[in-house]
Amino acid sequence: MLIILKNKDTLIFDEFKFRCCIGKNGFSKKKVEGDKKTPTGLFSLGHLYYRADKKEKPDTKIKTIKILKNMGWCNDSSSREFYNKIINTRLKVKHEKLRRNDFKYDYFLHIKYNWKKIKLGIGSAIFIHLTKDYSPTAGCIGISEKDFLILIKLINKKTKIKIL
Repeated sequence: MLIILKNKDTLIFDEFKFRCCIGKNGFSKKKVEGDKKTPTGLFSLGHLYYRADKKEKPDTKIKTIKILKNMGWCNDSSSREFYNKIINTRLKVKHEKLRRNDFKYDYFLHIKYNWKKIKLGIGSAIFIHLTKDYSPTAGCIGISEKDFLILIKLINKKTKIKIL
């Protein structure tokens, strides 16, 4: 099972085509933290995170995790211990808050970019998350909530994503 990001605005799974958006500065084979580029390659998918205080647990075969108040994702290139990992936002490292005031992380699916052997500074927190207007992201893939909920019903833990 393979999700294919065909180009900057088309995500394909089986016979389904979803409109999407990517990083503001396009694609990159040599991603750098903060470059606003979407990394290319073949990646496994991680867990599905959701805001239980705002949304129902989604119908999916993927393991789901509730986003708690103090959850963050470390994007601090100087932190060997925490870089590109879930953290408690009380830690004194740079991070992205997962419990946002907007809707973008009401649901998101982790893309396992820079995951097995984490290298500092080559990018972190790459997700498939929600969008309403398809404006460029900081490097993630954005799709509508309706399409996201369809996609996560179809995939399983063995599904991979190929970003061209």
